[in-house]
Amino acid sequence: MPESGLVAPLLKPHFVLVHGIGGGSWCWYKIRCLMENSGYRVSCVDLKASGIDASDADSVLTFDDYNEPLMKFMSALPENEQVILVGHSAGGLSVTWATHKFADKIGLAVYVAATMLKLGFWADQDIKDGVPDLSEFGDVYDLGFGLGNDKPPTSAVIKKEFQRKISYHMSPQEDSTLASMLLRPGPLLALQGARFTEDNDVDKVPRVFIKTLQDRVVKPEQQDAMIKRWRPSDVHALDSDHSPFFSNPFLLFGLLVKAAASVGYCN
Repeated sequence: MPESGLVAPLLKPHFVLVHGIGGGSWCWYKIRCLMENSGYRVSCVDLKASGIDASDADSVLTFDDYNEPLMKFMSALPENEQVILVGHSAGGLSVTWATHKFADKIGLAVYVAATMLKLGFWADQDIKDGVPDLSEFGDVYDLGFGLGNDKPPTSAVIKKEFQRKISYHMSPQEDSTLASMLLRPGPLLALQGARFTEDNDVDKVPRVFIKTLQDRVVKPEQQDAMIKRWRPSDVHALDSDHSPFFSNPFLLFGLLVKAAASVGYCN
């Protein structure tokens, strides 16, 4: 109990980190270590068929199903707690989905080289801005056909021989090796179904976008187009490949802390 007249110290923010397609909570191991060593609270979520979740990506067919672990996490938060929700790559769609459903529990949404579309994939422009176009690299995907070979693919993962060149070309060799061992096929069909209905509450959550200037997946021009269409509160930039949690973790950590401070969290 604080002495009379003294104000109890504010809690440091609680960061919740969401990976992109094919990844898992393991992607954030450097950032989690930096945060926890600095006294921040941090949670890393494995979406369905990702990380240590045992589901098969070819059986995850809807965006709701894919995001069930994040929705359960958000539902379990105390009513008076707000988190800083951070999404990487396709994890930006999951962050936006969470802001539609749990706006009162999110103090800030941060998009790291992430798909930032207010309503998801409703139009050709959404696909152009938010979906990676890797055709310049050739036939880069291993696809799964859980509904049959005559049906659209249900899962995808970048072939091992292309992963470093496309996603980790500025990252330490040991990190891209780790990724090659842990990446799993992601539920492609589920992500293609990411469409949200209009909800005014989503704009109540301040947003920050962190650009990755050497990105070969979500290219800088795509990032700029999404920023222009749905203007965030602030924009930062990193000289990084698509995976700044590997290639530039200290600066990424600093930007996340700076973003938290910008909306009133103590650091």
